[in-house]
Amino acid sequence: MRYINALIVLVLICTSLLLSACGATSADIEVPEEEGPAQVEHLEGAQPTRVTLTEDAAQRLDIQTAPAQGNVIPYAALLYDTEGNTWVYINPEPFVFVRSPVTVDYIEGGQAFLLKELPSGSVVVTTGAAELFGSETEFEEE
Repeated sequence: MRYINALIVLVLICTSLLLSACGATSADIEVPEEEGPAQVEHLEGAQPTRVTLTEDAAQRLDIQTAPAQGNVIPYAALLYDTEGNTWVYINPEPFVFVRSPVTVDYIEGGQAFLLKELPSGSVVVTTGAAELFGSETEFEEE
């Protein structure tokens, strides 16, 4: 009988310890802030957004680029938003992509001819632009 009473007391102590741990709130628990796969920065002026990807994210998206040739870019680099505006993502440095507005003069074959040249030496995203555009809204703070 003495062992049964000791066992009951031990079970009650363990149960009360477990239940007291359930009272912890998320504010009591420190969670390290992780850097996401994309950092989105809204800019002023003609270039509204810069997206910086981690190396892993860029590999998962299979980002492909091509150099702009004056006012000629690959047709695959064009991105249209829901309002019909035309954009390209310029890749000024590794894993950094800046969305820039463009105006298309005409399209011929696999090339788009722009009314205005992109800055000299521009490299445009030809694969993965839609995913970059989607990251602008998915990772925005609400």
